[in-house]
Amino acid sequence: MKIKNLLKGLAFATAVSVSALSATATYAGTPDNVLVIANRIDDITSLDPHDLFEFAGSDYSNNVYDKLVTFDPADLSKGYQPGLAESWTISEDGKTFTFKIAKGRKFHSGNDITAHDAEYSLRRAVVMKKTPSFILTQFGFDADNVDATIKATDDDTLVVTTDKKYAPSFVLNCFAAVVSSIVDSKLVQSHEVDGDWGNKWLQTNSAGSGAYSLVNWKPNQSYNLKVNADYWAAKPTMKKIIVRHIPESSTQRLLLEKGDIDVARNLNPTDVEGISDNSDLAVDNDLRGRIMYISMNQKDPILSKPKVREALRYLIDYDGMVNSFLKGQYVVHQAFLPLTYMGELKDKPFKLDVAKGKELLAEAGHADGFDVEIIVRNAQERIQIAQSVQNTFKQAGINVSLTQGTGKQILGKYRARDFQIYVGAWGPDYPDPHTNADTFASNPDNNGTHAGKLAWRNSWDIPEMTALTIAAAQETDSVKRAQMYVDMQKEHQMNSPFVEMFQKNEQTGRRTNVQGFYTGSAVSQVVYWTVTK
Repeated sequence: MKIKNLLKGLAFATAVSVSALSATATYAGTPDNVLVIANRIDDITSLDPHDLFEFAGSDYSNNVYDKLVTFDPADLSKGYQPGLAESWTISEDGKTFTFKIAKGRKFHSGNDITAHDAEYSLRRAVVMKKTPSFILTQFGFDADNVDATIKATDDDTLVVTTDKKYAPSFVLNCFAAVVSSIVDSKLVQSHEVDGDWGNKWLQTNSAGSGAYSLVNWKPNQSYNLKVNADYWAAKPTMKKIIVRHIPESSTQRLLLEKGDIDVARNLNPTDVEGISDNSDLAVDNDLRGRIMYISMNQKDPILSKPKVREALRYLIDYDGMVNSFLKGQYVVHQAFLPLTYMGELKDKPFKLDVAKGKELLAEAGHADGFDVEIIVRNAQERIQIAQSVQNTFKQAGINVSLTQGTGKQILGKYRARDFQIYVGAWGPDYPDPHTNADTFASNPDNNGTHAGKLAWRNSWDIPEMTALTIAAAQETDSVKRAQMYVDMQKEHQMNSPFVEMFQKNEQTGRRTNVQGFYTGSAVSQVVYWTVTK
């Protein structure tokens, strides 16, 4: 097994383990009004809600910022609910959304929340053009037209006009996404430098109105939050939130057992089983929207061959992985929309078949296999998946070298299209099927820069499928719209450079005295303000 490690991960992991273990000798138990969480947070590269685009960063933002539209964390089946906007109306032509901002609410700074803050925030997200901006620009907004299309007509009224008619739920769900977070415009503007919209400052500070505000963030170590005692939506009982970067499941388990943390978010199946008889601990199961997949860069002359792509689908031990090291934490899922979404596809046409894989490789002119590099983040289950793929590929003559790194390092290579095969995960940005269709099956300009779209990252030029994703987003008949996504996924399953493998079943370990910890299922992010002890 040939492995290059960008981080010298073993030494790093050992250092973290030693540090975490040392902490157990210093104290045991956490205060009644403090929530301590162990999680992997090395994917956080920015705290700016209009800039960040990763799992741990989205969890942070969900607790620090509010949006126009939100969800009830205790009952996500209700769909989108009023947030900072207490109500809204939609014009007859379906293009103009008029939001009424609730009065009397304030930012952490004490500044009043007005429609002008919403105007500034949405314009900011569009004009800065950071990775998640496509969630808003897909409605036709750009730097040249935001003054006319996103406009506060008074302190209480925000008028947003899209370029064409879309399914209303699609638009409103996007206003519930992290990139639609409303920031304190007066505070952020006071920190603008050279027209950067305050981005440099907000990368390490907060300017929200959510249940918590930032105390400090230490990259790859921790972030601390303090309660917003005047939060409009709830009265949180947890006065302080501490999220610690502890990547190893065994260390998370030990700290949880000793009471040094309240919640462990990355326990592997062995450690979940290990705490199952501990009456002081509980494990919650929640089917999340996260899809684990591998993808093949279509700039590569070998991986761009259809028969090679098909062969690799038969060289993955899906069942073997979910029945061993992924047991209880993932289910086999081979489509880009998560289960529970409109248009879900349950078909699972592929299984490990080395003979079939070899046959297809021979038809592609690679009977003797080839050499390839797989890049993967330093996360236990992702490395195990990559190693399993390395093993089964080898059985067909494909020699794999693994390159590991931090989330930031690996994502940097992926977004720069500087890779051959990538092992990673993708979670929806809002609870509408377009969220995944638009990234897995849409690439409007392969020669441009669309780092937020996975099809672009993999250099997959697909004008016809891109057109289908646009048509599906505009279809207002829900039955027809759902079938469009089913048909699209069936085509994608067979011919894309993506191999969707699993959907996440998140197993969260917690002390039994901790109640109300909602992870967000397939449609949202974790919330802290509902937690009690």
